Amino acid sequence: EKQAEDNNSSECSEPGTMDLKFTSSRKYISISVPSKSQAMSPHIKSVDDVVVLGMNLSKFNKPTQFFICVSGVFMFYLIYGYLQELIFSVEGFKPFGWYLTLVQFGFYSIFGLIELQLIQDKRRRIPGKTYMIIAFLTVGTMGLSNTSLGYLNYPTQVIFKCCKLIPVMIGGVFIQGKRYNIVDVSAALCMSLGLIWFTLADSTVAPNFNLTGVILISLALCADAVIGNVQEKAMKLHNGSNSEMVLYSYSIGFVYILFGLTCTSGLSPAVTFCSKHPVQTYGYAFLFSLTGYFGISFVLALIKIFGALLAVTVTTGRKAMTIVLSFLFFAKPFTLQYVWSGLLVVLGIFLNVYSKNMDKIKLPSLLGLWKKSVEERKSRTLSQTV
Repeated sequence: EKQAEDNNSSECSEPGTMDLKFTSSRKYISISVPSKSQAMSPHIKSVDDVVVLGMNLSKFNKPTQFFICVSGVFMFYLIYGYLQELIFSVEGFKPFGWYLTLVQFGFYSIFGLIELQLIQDKRRRIPGKTYMIIAFLTVGTMGLSNTSLGYLNYPTQVIFKCCKLIPVMIGGVFIQGKRYNIVDVSAALCMSLGLIWFTLADSTVAPNFNLTGVILISLALCADAVIGNVQEKAMKLHNGSNSEMVLYSYSIGFVYILFGLTCTSGLSPAVTFCSKHPVQTYGYAFLFSLTGYFGISFVLALIKIFGALLAVTVTTGRKAMTIVLSFLFFAKPFTLQYVWSGLLVVLGIFLNVYSKNMDKIKLPSLLGLWKKSVEERKSRTLSQTV
């Protein structure tokens, strides 16, 4: 008994341990309490933090987060779109869209690795199988989209990419079980129709349709419609960071593309061509990848905070501005059709923002406006009579 008491006293004297005894001396429960000297995991401290390029957006309110993300998406992706069209304007580069995607994925992987080393929590929280699926969809989205520019002109490509809003909503219904209201549907229709109308003018002036290009951009559109919902579901379920998402999805995608180019003997001609024009290819590709990496970081933040539909709405609005810059820098004809279609896109953006803030923004209904006008007429008639 004395030895048992000594053992019990020694156990209780250990820091952070307390015993709850029952009537039987053989049964007890030991509860371990972590000491104060143990540092809490940074993941537990900031489980809801959203960090973009070293900036913690969780410290700001929702409108400020939205403004920062939208500003980042527009600024970096406008430069991205300009450089993309500039690279494919190099004579002889059009057949090497997949090699450009390989270089782009390589730069993205390096940027993601550097950013991941700068943050405190470096653990991978999203499963590897999920990243393999996301990487496959990312390869399909960006690789097929870049390759389609070898067969289609830039406005024709945008015609297809602008219809991404509706497939994203359909993907949200089937993948995440979401339900969208009539305002969200109207916003998607307005933006898609507006951007299609916006680019139809240029495509009719200089049509360059090719069946291969149409098939490629259609497949890219299908992958693009799914990837936003898969990323949103994975990041919310496992609370993965943006840098983690970029690093693993693009590094795995780099292996996919490298294997495909090696098997199809498409690597050697591309390397030979780019070595003859290093500045116009690798130099532009570096800036193209850098602005794209910064842009995708803000897009992932939008997806994590506001959802895939709003993120695609913002990126679709960015495409309209990209086309405007394309007209300014690459000498395209201008008609008033662009103005009306641009206003339709703005209406779609407003409807989407309104649908996310219906409780804060109260728009008068048609019935309310009609009743108000009737009351004003009655009061005016009564005042005239008096």
